[in-house]
Amino acid sequence: MILPTEDCLNGPVLTVSEPPTVLYLPLQVTDTDSIAELLLHTEGRGRDEYALSALRIGLLSLKHARGQVDADAVRREGEKLLAELNHSLEGYRKQLHEQLAGALREYFDPNSGRLPERIERLIKKDGELDQVLRGQIGSEGSELVRTLASFIGPNSVLMKTLDPADSQGLVSTLQRSVEGVLETQRNLVLEEFSLDSKDSALSRMIREITEQSGKLRGDLASEVQAVVGEFSLDKPDSALSRLLNKVEEAQRRITEEFSLDNEKSALSRMSGHLEQTRNAINESLTLDKPESALARLRREITDTLERHEHQAKKFQNEVTATLEAIKTKREEARRSTVHGREFEDMVFEFIQRGAQRLGDMPLATGDTTGAIKYCKVGDAIIEMGSESAAPGQRIVIEAKEDASYNLGKARIEIETARKNRGASVGVFVFSKKSAPIGQEPLLRHGDDLFVTWDADDLNSDVIFQAGISLARALCVRQQRSHQAESANLHDLDAAILAIEAEAKRLAQMKSWTETIHSNSERLMREVSKMQKSLEEQVEVLRNGVSGLRETTPTNS
Repeated sequence: MILPTEDCLNGPVLTVSEPPTVLYLPLQVTDTDSIAELLLHTEGRGRDEYALSALRIGLLSLKHARGQVDADAVRREGEKLLAELNHSLEGYRKQLHEQLAGALREYFDPNSGRLPERIERLIKKDGELDQVLRGQIGSEGSELVRTLASFIGPNSVLMKTLDPADSQGLVSTLQRSVEGVLETQRNLVLEEFSLDSKDSALSRMIREITEQSGKLRGDLASEVQAVVGEFSLDKPDSALSRLLNKVEEAQRRITEEFSLDNEKSALSRMSGHLEQTRNAINESLTLDKPESALARLRREITDTLERHEHQAKKFQNEVTATLEAIKTKREEARRSTVHGREFEDMVFEFIQRGAQRLGDMPLATGDTTGAIKYCKVGDAIIEMGSESAAPGQRIVIEAKEDASYNLGKARIEIETARKNRGASVGVFVFSKKSAPIGQEPLLRHGDDLFVTWDADDLNSDVIFQAGISLARALCVRQQRSHQAESANLHDLDAAILAIEAEAKRLAQMKSWTETIHSNSERLMREVSKMQKSLEEQVEVLRNGVSGLRETTPTNS
């Protein structure tokens, strides 16, 4: 599985969680130095194995180089990060203010907002709420009027039942029932009693009926009249009139409660409450009043953004001041230790600091003769310590601030110095002020290294330190040339080639920065990358030397 990761040197890379056992990678080599190095090996398996070892060393070097940043890169990236953060915060503040103002204006603007428009459309006369209430409980054509009419209206079942003129009504039904009963009783009476007999029951009944007939007719008429009167609308105190009055009273009260003309109605009170709520919302969400909720929210957001901006500027100033203080301190220390000295003394002081840190023994020899009689060539030597991978090996240093020295003369001088001081590797240091025109900052010819150093430029220290580390690696390779530590030797060879290539690129980049002003920023970034790459290759050399030191017996 291949996963993307971030490489601080070369950008995004891929991480292989389960790498295959074989990867076919056709390559075309165009670098002249690489071609020259490969041609030193016989074509075939030997050259392929050497190229694979070099590729492995380069990949391991790049792997170790990821994530390391020097002080200049930190300062630039910090300034860039702060500028981007400031720009992002400013853009975010403006965007948040615009979006929030637009959203609130869209919903709560008194003139064009959605909420006031919706409330106005809901509660205004002939509005949605008025139409719904009028359709349900209005005086004309409403659901309530139609429902009451269906139960107690002129055409309702109840009114039809109480209509005296209806043959199927209650009055007619009662009349027919009474007539039927009377007819039955009359027939029974006629059959049971005879009128011819004065003592018959019929005769007595007739007499009694004759006496009581007037009273009976009056009582019956009054009862029927009372029943008809309860269902008559002509009497205001009838049951039907009272029911209709209660219905009309309920309708009237409902109409009054939902009328906007009556200030004390429920609908008017609800409309007033809605109006007060709308005014309260408008007052809370307006920017015209400083005490409104929206104005307070805006002030809080603005204050928060200002505090963040102040903190960001404060952090930027602190970082800038710290970096400037470090730079000033280094420059003052540099001036205090080298001002007024000879170039050879400055070179020895530089290598002395580095050698003591690595456990090596530096020695100034410019005033003493060496193995060659009457010969004082060789200003200093570095004897590798007992804890190093090549204890006892010597590196001779020859420093010149003399414009008469070219590369050819320097090669003769450093070769003499190696023989005179019994050294395995020689380092010739040109002064930047008198170095030959076009001289590379770091160049190797066999076991001799040629470094161009500017004592007043801190960036030039990296090249000098890389030359010393390269010389130590050459000493280790010479001592281990007949042993089976091929992997580590390949690492050292790859690191040596990488340092030479990066030194050339560094010199080229610095030349561009001095001559082309329009591309200065891009070129300075390249210089920083090259400087960091040199430091990383030096670290690879140190790691390789440490690994060899663990397997190398100490010389007696």
